[in-house]
Amino acid sequence: MEKLNILVLDDDRLAQKIMTMQLAEHNTDTAGDLKTVLKKIETGRYDIGFFDLMLGPEDDHSGLKAIAAAAEKGIYCVVVSSSDSEEIIDRAYELGARDFYAKGNEESNVADILRKFAAGRKAAAAADIFTSAFITQDPETRAMVTEALKYAPTDLPIMILGPSGTGKTSLANILHDHSGRPGAFVSINCSAYTEDLLEAELFGYRKGAFTGAADSRKGRLLEAHKGTLFLDEIGTMSPNMQMKLLKAIEERIFHPLGSDKPERSDFRIISATLEDPQKLIAQGKMRFDLFQRVHGYTINLKPLSRRPGDIAPLMLHFTRSGRRLSFTREAKAFMESYAWPGNVRELKKFTDLLSSGSDGRVGLEEAKKHLRGEAAAAGGQEPRAGDDGLYRYALEHGLEAALAKVSDEMIARNLNENGGVRTKTMTDLKISTRLLYSTLKKLGLDTKGDKK
Repeated sequence: MEKLNILVLDDDRLAQKIMTMQLAEHNTDTAGDLKTVLKKIETGRYDIGFFDLMLGPEDDHSGLKAIAAAAEKGIYCVVVSSSDSEEIIDRAYELGARDFYAKGNEESNVADILRKFAAGRKAAAAADIFTSAFITQDPETRAMVTEALKYAPTDLPIMILGPSGTGKTSLANILHDHSGRPGAFVSINCSAYTEDLLEAELFGYRKGAFTGAADSRKGRLLEAHKGTLFLDEIGTMSPNMQMKLLKAIEERIFHPLGSDKPERSDFRIISATLEDPQKLIAQGKMRFDLFQRVHGYTINLKPLSRRPGDIAPLMLHFTRSGRRLSFTREAKAFMESYAWPGNVRELKKFTDLLSSGSDGRVGLEEAKKHLRGEAAAAGGQEPRAGDDGLYRYALEHGLEAALAKVSDEMIARNLNENGGVRTKTMTDLKISTRLLYSTLKKLGLDTKGDKK
């Protein structure tokens, strides 16, 4: 952490000494009365100010005046005081305090404040995040991500919602980078494991704990000590596994498989799911108490089809160190009207195909060829027709064909977003089994069984 210029206001010499010790790695200045601190605020340059409010036995919270003066100078004001009535807390925040702590736990509180301040400064300077780490020009998406970054330096759990391929893992990684936590970013896709394997992956195991356990292995929870544990597709976890994870989250203590010795880990949870958690809870697939533990702040990422203005900057980003591409006006319009069922992941593959084998100047037919090929492989998704395009299609092929096209598009898209679970698509779109399977057959998709 960079060295900060810090000002401490407290009339108690012992309290000043304790704070100075906690801030030993920084440039710390102290003051014991209002007159002195106001002069230092006026003439000095400080990043953070720690302020007591009662400056003497007969003092009437004169430290509040220091908060107002410091806030005006752009100093991050933190109150550390034994005077913490509701009225005083309200008054301190009204005058510009950013944090308020009761005296008595300085070691832990100061460390958290410094970490949060450093992460907040990093987030404030991260205007380029939307042109480098998380590419988007969509105002709503930028606002949501910016708001999420405010919670990055806290221990509050964060849940990221959105269809597959929208960048949930990338955003989780960014939030960890801005958290100030010194530990690692540890990611696990819960849908990729059976219940037994997921338990072994999360909690670890001792040699001989089960057949094939030739050596002991550290679990993901322990790997994420002082870092971030990212649980992707948390909605696929079995209820029994959810209960075990809930206990580990609540106590930060768990037992590796085959061990009687508990392990401890200070991990922060970020989770993600493409399904609506409320629906999962209603269906009995997610425990409500686990949901309460993992959704402190929720961000819902929009699919690429709802932010077509991001297509061009994303493609520019994907080709930044390789072959650049150019598109005709017709090709651009087609791409912006396409449904992108695979979202940013599909756009990346599309860009790679064009960069590798097409001419540098891409026309409408070339774009159609690759996107229709991708659509058939991904689930028969055709380009999404806008109002004009759909009208032209109806004039050319007839109204019945146009309505059938819309029906096919909606079913294929919902099926893709539901990960192939056809029963859920029938529920979401309120359609019959007959319509679903006739559409699957028309699109050339497998009609045998449901994907779980």
